[in-house]
Amino acid sequence: MTTTVVDTGPLYALVDRDDDHHGACLNWYRQVGPRDLVVPAPVIAEAVYLLAKYVGTRVEAAFLADLGRGLYGQVVNVNPEDLARMSELVLEYEDLPLGGTDACVVAVAERFGTPRVATVDRRHFSVVRPRHVDHFDLYPREF
Repeated sequence: MTTTVVDTGPLYALVDRDDDHHGACLNWYRQVGPRDLVVPAPVIAEAVYLLAKYVGTRVEAAFLADLGRGLYGQVVNVNPEDLARMSELVLEYEDLPLGGTDACVVAVAERFGTPRVATVDRRHFSVVRPRHVDHFDLYPREF
């Protein structure tokens, strides 16, 4: 199986049953499981902020515990090369704007050499052109 880099949206949607993308993300997750998922550390910060704000601190805490148990895949840190690439991407797509967390997802996908990104953000990830492939394969496909 190929590694999939996970953006904030699917993580949030898996936890919040009221999210519009919950069903699609849950179906996708049930098919792939956590084994080949990679979660960049900055994605966690964005996810917990949203969970605390919209669902509550107990849900946020449960998410962090599940993440620590590997339920959502492997957490990876960013390295200096990722940060340099993130800076390039933020500048290259400043009119979008891309933003640091999305740029991190792109940089980590490039580092892992994977075309697969789990996101509900079709607006950004369908526009960005990674270095290693012509385009990203976006999951979940349904929605």
